[in-house]
Amino acid sequence: MNVNLQGDREALTAFLEGEIDHHSARYFRDSIDERVASLGPKLLVLDFSGITFMDSSGVGLVMGRYRTMQQQGGELRVQGAKGTIRRILLLSGLDKLVRIE
Repeated sequence: MNVNLQGDREALTAFLEGEIDHHSARYFRDSIDERVASLGPKLLVLDFSGITFMDSSGVGLVMGRYRTMQQQGGELRVQGAKGTIRRILLLSGLDKLVRIE
C-alpha cells in the first residue's frame, strides 16, 4: 500500500496503490487527510488506477473524504477505478455524490 500525493491548493491528487481493506484504509485516510488539512484544496481527486483489491473499507474511504471536502466547500472526484472496483463504487451509490471518471 502506498499513496502519492501531488498538487496544490487548487487540486490535490492522491494516487493510491495496492489494496484497500480495513487495515490499509487507515493509512490512506490519515495520509490524505493530513495533506488536505494543510493545503485546503478546492478539488481532491482519488486515483484508483493502482488499486488491485477493495472491500467496503474503500467505500468508507471515499465517503469520509467526500464529507471532508464538503465541509471545506470543495469537491471530490474519483478516477481510474476499473472492473470490480468500479462496480463496487457504482453499486454503493457513490456516483450520486461523487463524479467517478
